[in-house]
Amino acid sequence: MSGDTWTVREPGPAARACVWCVDLALDAPARAACADVLSAEERARAARFLRPVDRDRYVASHAALRLILGRALGRAPADLAFAERPGGKPALAGGAGPDFNLSHSGARALVAVSPAGRIGVDVEALRPMPDAGRVARTYFAPDEAAALAARPEPERMPAFMACWTRKEAFVKAVGAGLALPLARFSVSLPPAPAALLRLADDPAAPGAWTLRHLEPGGGTVGAVALEEPDAGIDLFALPPGWPARLA
Repeated sequence: MSGDTWTVREPGPAARACVWCVDLALDAPARAACADVLSAEERARAARFLRPVDRDRYVASHAALRLILGRALGRAPADLAFAERPGGKPALAGGAGPDFNLSHSGARALVAVSPAGRIGVDVEALRPMPDAGRVARTYFAPDEAAALAARPEPERMPAFMACWTRKEAFVKAVGAGLALPLARFSVSLPPAPAALLRLADDPAAPGAWTLRHLEPGGGTVGAVALEEPDAGIDLFALPPGWPARLA
């Protein structure tokens, strides 16, 4: 993994917000162990993927979420039940426990957990984006689209993906889904540190949130958004062979 320092450790209770990086490249026995802890609904959703690689990554990422949350709560991963809040953000059934969020792309997943304050995370595989300018003009805030257009061509795609993940992490933290259009708020673009710059109708919002740029490796880029000002966020990675801990 590059860029960030990800501490490899076993999951467990955390005193402050953290993001876990998960390697989704697993062998067949590990994938079977992951499938065993999923709910019937999760297994049914996994079966609907057309590509085996997409199914396998879904299964592994959701098993990792169960492992991380289960260890934090002192419960078996298979025993966890989830509900959906208004806006679509998942939560533990019954409303107890930490706020959390999951994102996966390519061979990486990120699981964000916060004992206090809303949290959201996004990861995207880096890929060519020939229509990045059009997408930015259509969906981003005008200041973001202008800043992207001003970038030299070699910097445009990485800047676009960094902006996209920062915006998605914030939307997922808020849990508003499509009710919060991407043009209603602005985030910084690299090389500036990740930050919320503006939220329509809420001038105090930038001071209430922490955004952080993430580099999980494996050709991906990501971001985490936490509803806490100037917060420290720990970065952890599940150890190799982590599916064996699911039992």
